[in-house]
Amino acid sequence: MQNDLLLKAARGEKTERVPVWLMRQAGRILPGYRKIRASVSDFTELVKTPELACEATLEPVNVLGVDAAIIFSDILVIPEAMGLPYQMIESKGPHFEKTIKTEKDIDALRIGTIADWEYVCNAIKITKKELAGKVPLIGFAGSPWTIFAYMTEGSGSKTFSVAKRMLYSNPAMAHRLLDKITQTTIQYLKDQVSAGAQIVQIFDSWGGILGVDTYNEFSLKYIARICDELSKLVPVIAFPKGAFFAAHDIAKLNCRAIGLDWTASPKEARTILKNKTLQGNLDPCVLYADKAVIRKAVNAMINEFGTQNYIANLGHGVYPDTQVDSVKHFIEAVKEYKA
Repeated sequence: MQNDLLLKAARGEKTERVPVWLMRQAGRILPGYRKIRASVSDFTELVKTPELACEATLEPVNVLGVDAAIIFSDILVIPEAMGLPYQMIESKGPHFEKTIKTEKDIDALRIGTIADWEYVCNAIKITKKELAGKVPLIGFAGSPWTIFAYMTEGSGSKTFSVAKRMLYSNPAMAHRLLDKITQTTIQYLKDQVSAGAQIVQIFDSWGGILGVDTYNEFSLKYIARICDELSKLVPVIAFPKGAFFAAHDIAKLNCRAIGLDWTASPKEARTILKNKTLQGNLDPCVLYADKAVIRKAVNAMINEFGTQNYIANLGHGVYPDTQVDSVKHFIEAVKEYKA
């Protein structure tokens, strides 16, 4: 492989410099992506067309110079595979016409198989071939709790009170749903690895809306099951956004790397997560600043994390109205860092 910095860092091996990639790097910040997106009727058509998903995946590698590609897909492949279809509404986000409310609704869900996400695996195969070892390819899935939240709410939410209500009013039912999601997610990620993904990330996007006890019971234990299975195959990055309050428990996960959002202290993370590679955690809004501010923030971030067992990234996905030049400058600043 021409550039295996990400894999080395994730495995805890020595690297000659800090690797860098961005969550949502294959998105609206890039003119090439906007052109691809305009060629299809909606977002889901893009996700389900392997050749176009490959093109979108490669765009940031070629334009931005990141050290990894992440397959262009969506975390909601899982509920659809289980029998709960969704629509992606422009400027609003995902919408599920039907949601999970009863035990019968859970009974009706199936454990997904390769037939349900073959389009993702085909996109991975095509992309892996096109990359030709240039950089590693990341596969991903949402955490079971995050998927649970969408399947019960039907969309994003400020409070996720519908999803959380089930945890308190019917915990046994909540665990049944989480178990089905987890079984499907494990198979989905294993199939991504079989197709060519060399590392996987679990996006626990809504972990931070739970309390310490509910987080451990309804999110972390299911992430742990995924890590136990997938870490036998490839390095695993767990990204528990907003859940650093559970850092001592997160440290016990059987995964090599932990992604951090900007609310986490690098020094505290190094102390608690001492055996892990850390990833993150620049506030995406820093990229609205001028180049001098961006470079200063990058230098400060790497000074705190150190150059080893570290992957530079934002603390969340890059925002769609960020200027491409600012993103490029962030990447260059990481690559040019001098202690």
